[in-house]
Amino acid sequence: MPPSSDPLPDLRNFSRQQLTDWVTSLGQPAFRAKQIFTWLYRPGIIDFSQMTNLSKDLRGKLHDLALLTDLAIETSELSQDGTKKYAFALADDAIIESVLIPDGKRRTLCISSQVGCAMGCAFCLTATMGFKRNLTPAEIVGQVRAVQSDLGEEQRINNIVYMGMGEPLANLDNVITSLDILGDELGLAYSAKRITMSTCGLAPQINKLAGKVKVNLAVSLHAANDIIRDQLMPVNKKYPIAELLTACQEFPLDKRQKITFEYILLAGINDGVEDARALAKLLRPLSCKINLLPCNEAPEIPFRKPKEATVLAFQDILKWAGYTVLIRSSRGDDISAACGQLAAKKKS
Repeated sequence: MPPSSDPLPDLRNFSRQQLTDWVTSLGQPAFRAKQIFTWLYRPGIIDFSQMTNLSKDLRGKLHDLALLTDLAIETSELSQDGTKKYAFALADDAIIESVLIPDGKRRTLCISSQVGCAMGCAFCLTATMGFKRNLTPAEIVGQVRAVQSDLGEEQRINNIVYMGMGEPLANLDNVITSLDILGDELGLAYSAKRITMSTCGLAPQINKLAGKVKVNLAVSLHAANDIIRDQLMPVNKKYPIAELLTACQEFPLDKRQKITFEYILLAGINDGVEDARALAKLLRPLSCKINLLPCNEAPEIPFRKPKEATVLAFQDILKWAGYTVLIRSSRGDDISAACGQLAAKKKS
């Protein structure tokens, strides 16, 4: 059964405020919640008995009334370029994956928010899994904790991106709780500047996210008109480009902050000169930067990677229009860890 069906609450599913509400409901003073929360994200804490500044009686009550789960690494694979893919077996035997991307001294962890995905994007292998369930906050944050433990404290994860399996904003409540935990000074203490939330374009959820937490926003766009985007991304039929960009315009940004638009280049589909010019015109009202991602090919996906000259010409048009444009190199494609390639399967 999924963890959410267990009758006992997992305390790692609670933000600090949620934990305070639960602790006080037991008749305990609020400061006990802070004491407990301080222990939850220390390395090596697996049992309430380790929380030595709590009374023996309270530790016993916690043992009887709550759970303290950990996410264990099932397998890991190392790419020739240094990218490392981690697989985690969940309590219901579902499998999720995270990807660690090193870049010099920087380490970025790409985490999952769902088992599978319901969005059905035509270029994404995760979509072939279908949607299984949402991840709990403990399972989302647990990916960061487990990978950090594998690295050791001397190699801290610098950046976290919600770009793994699933659509984060379709699991908004649990994702927001996970952000609270990641950003809490007694949790994992990540600055909002170090965390990026990706979405395929759930416009109303972008507005809800903005009202709850501070975070960087990355939007998977992949087309400059509704005709092409409808074919690539079913979500566009419900929230077309105009509605999506309105939500992006309303997303609050700090002075130097920009929204990132992700654009997968698919040979003969959306990679032409006119596509680039249309994209440059479309994004003009927004404070943004653009990441170009040449398609990661797979037998299950009916698209091909454009020629290098086509990619560079597309980038040049956007640069001439005044945009900051990066071509994201494919990392970890030899272990199916590149963008759009995560498609974990259940254990047999």
